[in-house]
Amino acid sequence: MINTAPASGHATFTWQGSSLELLPQRALWDGATGALLVADLHLGKAESFQASGIPLPSDGDLSTLNQLLELAAQRQPQRVVVLGDLIHSRVGLTAELRAKIRALPELLGCPLELIGGNHDMGSWLEGLSAGPPQCCGQLWLSHEPCTPNEANLLNVAGHVHPVAVLGQGADRLRLPCFALQRQARQLLLPAFGHLTGGYAVSPEYQRWVIAESQVLAVP
Repeated sequence: MINTAPASGHATFTWQGSSLELLPQRALWDGATGALLVADLHLGKAESFQASGIPLPSDGDLSTLNQLLELAAQRQPQRVVVLGDLIHSRVGLTAELRAKIRALPELLGCPLELIGGNHDMGSWLEGLSAGPPQCCGQLWLSHEPCTPNEANLLNVAGHVHPVAVLGQGADRLRLPCFALQRQARQLLLPAFGHLTGGYAVSPEYQRWVIAESQVLAVP
């Protein structure tokens, strides 16, 4: 069951009796376990493109990291879990970015965990190992979507960068969204990073778009 809550900007999702919050900052809050879940930050993407001669501005990481720190200050999580693709590539993993990632647990005020994504492969981060998918309460956390083996678990995943396409012609909008496939027991998180694209998910998914700092159900 989903209830939108315009006053607070988020939507509340209930799974197996546990209340989950879909946050307009493109994150999921699991109050039962105190876990703040985000996916696909793609830190260092601008530097990766610059190395290929594409002049992207380098301020995207700062916006992404500041949003994560502000969210942690609001929620006071017991742990922050990144569901893959913390970084974009080894090319963009500069000494400055390494230092920022190394400082994150202290700045967040809690442990930082990483479930390995395809963009994290082959990269080494001091004090932060890319781990396998894992169980977190009633959730099965992974980078790529999957169907959990246990019937009571909901797979929460990233990788797809889901967006919803609304309207037509000049009124057409592409908005980041949370996307739920009930039969497969999959909840896709929008990309948390500020320099990420998106994949238009099918209307077969139950979708909640993020617009004007609110999470709104798509009819």
